[in-house]
Amino acid sequence: MAQARQYQLRMKVSAELAVILRGDPAANAHAALHDVLCGYDATLKCQYDAFADYVSEAEKMGVEKYPLYEWTRATIKTPAKKPRYLQSFTVYVDGEEIYDGDVADALHEALSALAGADGIVSVMKFDTNPANNPQPPARER
Repeated sequence: MAQARQYQLRMKVSAELAVILRGDPAANAHAALHDVLCGYDATLKCQYDAFADYVSEAEKMGVEKYPLYEWTRATIKTPAKKPRYLQSFTVYVDGEEIYDGDVADALHEALSALAGADGIVSVMKFDTNPANNPQPPARER
């Protein structure tokens, strides 16, 4: 039996709001966003910080165990890409970065209602089907 598809939400925010949210995963400084996140036991993680954590963990545990190490390291080391990833936040629900469709749909709707105001630029929903998402380049051997 095929496994049910799961989803992830990401938000793009202004540079100013990104600075605040990087140190405030519950968005306490943004009342409307905080209220939505609390309703779903959700928090935010800056995509740049998530990438940096992945690279750091790979370097501690052995990069051969981390297939995206080279791509992720190159991404965070590219100055032109840094602003993009600093302004992108993954929404975690119950501590998980992917979750069921009903949760993703409801949370996407609630967060999308905030877009366009107070530094929230957009909210995007991604599914776990690799065919629907860009994949990192294959590793050269």
